[in-house]
Amino acid sequence: MTSTPRGVAELDAFDAVFGALAHRSRRHILAVLHARGGEMTSGAIAARFDCSWPTTTQHLRILEEAGLVTIRMNGRERLYRLEAERLRSVAGSWLDRFA
Repeated sequence: MTSTPRGVAELDAFDAVFGALAHRSRRHILAVLHARGGEMTSGAIAARFDCSWPTTTQHLRILEEAGLVTIRMNGRERLYRLEAERLRSVAGSWLDRFA
């Protein structure tokens, strides 16, 4: 089993996070999660947007794949939780290079 070199893993994290942040709707979802205490149901998130349910779930999936949100089941509801530390860690690490 080969492990990914640290530099490559860091670049992969940058690509995932900044790729997720590249779309306005995904940035908006993160801002709404932050403003609402860091956790919301998928239905509550979707109600805040004009796009279709499949489009909203696609955005949520991309945020999850980037590690910017996690999902917890509460009965039949999916609760999305903002992973602000992941955002600060990855984006901050990249920005620190320019300090």
